[in-house]
Amino acid sequence: MEVTKDMLIGDLLDAKPDAAPYLLAMGMHCLGCPSARGETLEQACMVHGVDVNELLSQING
Repeated sequence: MEVTKDMLIGDLLDAKPDAAPYLLAMGMHCLGCPSARGETLEQACMVHGVDVNELLSQING
């Protein structure tokens, strides 16, 4: 499964739990809170000042 920037964090973690360390490394420490799970990967990257394309390449390997 390929992760995309418009995936919700909750859906990403449900489908690919091994992505959690990448999100934690970018400073997203509240992965279980409802607001974090309901935002897209792109939105989370914007809030945390992370390049979404770089993160996607790490997660998708």
